[in-house]
Amino acid sequence: MWNGISQQLGDALGREFTIIEKRRISGGDIHQAFVVRDEHARVFVKINDKPRLALFEQEAQALNRLAQSREIRVPEVLHYGTTAEHAFLALEYLELESASASQWYEFGQQLARLHRSQTQAEYGFDDDNFIGTTEQPNRWQRNWAQFFAEQRIGWQLKLAEEKGFQLGDLNRWVDACASALQGHQPKASLLHGDLWRGNLGFCQGEPVLFDPASYYGDRETDLAMSELFSRFPGDFYKGYDAEWPLDPGYARRRPIYQLYHLLNHLNLFGGSYLQQCQQQLQEHFCGQ
Repeated sequence: MWNGISQQLGDALGREFTIIEKRRISGGDIHQAFVVRDEHARVFVKINDKPRLALFEQEAQALNRLAQSREIRVPEVLHYGTTAEHAFLALEYLELESASASQWYEFGQQLARLHRSQTQAEYGFDDDNFIGTTEQPNRWQRNWAQFFAEQRIGWQLKLAEEKGFQLGDLNRWVDACASALQGHQPKASLLHGDLWRGNLGFCQGEPVLFDPASYYGDRETDLAMSELFSRFPGDFYKGYDAEWPLDPGYARRRPIYQLYHLLNHLNLFGGSYLQQCQQQLQEHFCGQ
C-alpha cells in the first residue's frame, strides 16, 4: 500500500517522494490517519477501504471550493486515489495549536466573510456528498424550507427508519419542518457543513477548517452546529456578529438545524441519540 501511495504522491508533487518516516495519529471514527515524511516535507494521509474512495473525492472537492474563497484557510489537497485494496487522501500537514481569544474572534470574522461572499442563487451543491459516512443529497432547489425539510430532515428520518428507529410519521415531520421554516429565504452561502470543534484548528495563529460536508445553504446551520456538542468560545460569536450579525429568528431555527446533526449521529452511532431526536421533534415540530 505505502509504495503505491509514495509513487502517486511523487507524481502529484512532481518529484520523488520516498517515505522515511510514518506515524499513525488520531483521525476520528471513520478513517485511519497517518503523518508520513520524506526528506523535504510531511504529509497527512487518510486511509480507508477502496470502496470508500467517494468520501475522499467529495472531501477534496469541498476543501478546494473553500480554498478558492480565500476567506479562511484549509489544508491543501495534494492527491487522492487508490491502491490495490485501499483508498487514500493526502493533504498538507499542519501543526495545530491552541488559540487565544483574539484568534477565535478572527475565526468568527473569517467565517462570516466566507458566508457573505460565497453565495449561489439556489441551495445545494454540484454533487451529492457525505457527512461522516452518511450520504448527503444536494439537489439544487430554490426554496430553503423545502430543501432543508426534504433533503436534510426527511432524508435522515428515512435512513433512521430503515435502520429500525421509531420516530413517527415521516411525512408529518417533513411537512412540520417546512412549515417551521416557511418564509425564511436566506442567502445560499457556502457552508462548512459539519462545524464542530473536531473539524477546526489553529496553525501559527491562523484558523484552519477541515473535514467539510459543504453545500450552499443557510449560514445559520454552521452556527447551530457550532453550539450543539461543545459550544465554541464566546469570542468566536462576537467576531462573527461584528462582521455579519445574525437575524433575530436564529434562536427559533437553531434547534431545527441541530436536529439534522442529531439524526445523523443516530444513523452513524446508534440508539444513544434516539431519545434526544424524539425530544427535538416533539418540542419543535408538534406545534406546526
